[in-house]
Amino acid sequence: MEFNGLLTIVTFLPLLGSLLLLLFPKKWAGWIKWTALGFTALNLIISIFIWTQFKTSVPGFQLIDKVPWVESVGITYFFGVDGMSMLMLFLTTLLSFVACLASFNIDHRNKEYYSLFLLLETGLIGVFVSLDLVLFYVFWELVLVPMYFLIGIWGGPRKLYASIKFFIYTLVGSLFMLVGVLAIYFASGQNTFSIPQLIETSANLRGWALGLPVFGALFLGFAIKVPSFPFHTWLPDAHVEAPAPISILLAGVLLKMGGYGLIRIGVGIMPYAATWWADIIGILGVIGIVYGAFCSLVQKDLKKLVAYTSVNHMGFVLLAVAAFLKTGAVAALQGAVLVMFNHGITTGLLFLLVGYIYDRTHTREIAKLPGMASIIPIISIMLIIASFASIGLPALAGFVSEFLSMTAAYQAVNWWAWVSVVGMIINGGVMLWMMQRVLFGTVADPHFKELRDASFREFFAATPLLGFIFFIGIFPMPLLNMIQHAITTLPTLPIV
Repeated sequence: MEFNGLLTIVTFLPLLGSLLLLLFPKKWAGWIKWTALGFTALNLIISIFIWTQFKTSVPGFQLIDKVPWVESVGITYFFGVDGMSMLMLFLTTLLSFVACLASFNIDHRNKEYYSLFLLLETGLIGVFVSLDLVLFYVFWELVLVPMYFLIGIWGGPRKLYASIKFFIYTLVGSLFMLVGVLAIYFASGQNTFSIPQLIETSANLRGWALGLPVFGALFLGFAIKVPSFPFHTWLPDAHVEAPAPISILLAGVLLKMGGYGLIRIGVGIMPYAATWWADIIGILGVIGIVYGAFCSLVQKDLKKLVAYTSVNHMGFVLLAVAAFLKTGAVAALQGAVLVMFNHGITTGLLFLLVGYIYDRTHTREIAKLPGMASIIPIISIMLIIASFASIGLPALAGFVSEFLSMTAAYQAVNWWAWVSVVGMIINGGVMLWMMQRVLFGTVADPHFKELRDASFREFFAATPLLGFIFFIGIFPMPLLNMIQHAITTLPTLPIV
């Protein structure tokens, strides 16, 4: 039994806040907002403290909380972090704070909204710190419930359709993943669901008859969450209908569950089967990069355009993971994890700014939004920075991660990189064209000239994301070193 306690606190503190808010009278709307914000801020501070306690030079998982739970079947309350999960933990708490601050404009059923919001944060954090497969699955499923209601109650005109579609897609994927988890448990012969122990004995799961279908079941669950082509169709609907703060968490954190699970469980526990699937993973990544770019090109809704760029960017995660499986290159896995972190920062900021524009204009139709730069210059400048980061402009966050992914892909299968370049070029053109149509030109509606620019609260919410865009673009080594540490928790790959 080990119990550091920090990871338990950072995981369940939002749950405590969620339960506390249920005791507040509905008329305490102001207290409810500030209490929720206080819990997310405190959790962000705790995650920063955890980061300071994390030692990059020490191999393996750290800050362990491990207590027997259901000993007869080997289920353990087991939390811990390595470099990859540390980054995802920090990303979750940072974007939760930003999204909570951006939620202050929501004035409908505040108590229920913020209670579900904090419950969602607990589920997301739990996924990234769990080192027991059953515990991982419990938190994975927990995320579905608050997200379903947050879209279904506070979403747009087609909110019920979007929320049900999201729930069905992700639930089906979760059920396949559960089948894979149970198959790993019985086939390993270890009587344990401990992820580190199963990684150590991963050679026990090397047969074709077991590996191909079991890894396929796991991959389906993770691919839906990524989302990978052709399992991505729930994402644009969910993004368009979700309130802007929830879109921040949906794109910034929830999609990362798929990439994280693929690396931690798929590659970690079943490396032999993963290498057999490497070509399929790589091809789906390439398709996602190109397909997402072309889909975003034809969008008339600003939010839907940003949503399809997520399909494009998350394709680089699959591409880099496949390159890692084929070459074992450290840079490939560094690229995959850094893409996830950078995408969370950049796309989270884009959805935040789209929400700011919609709150003022009450439209997301690109044709009705020209001339914003002359009306709301601060928001426009932030949108330009976020868009250039999404394109992968050097000295901004997106460049390093996509460069590593493309380099690794070229070394693995060079045509993957050449085809992916098409998606990169189209995505760059889409973002430039979007900025031209939204920020410049003649203002379409005379009433827009009276719009106010970013308030202090709105600028404060965007500031940490802007800071990370520049910091990672200029000085990425601290994050790359943390990711390299995570590779020590993975087994040696049987290179194909």
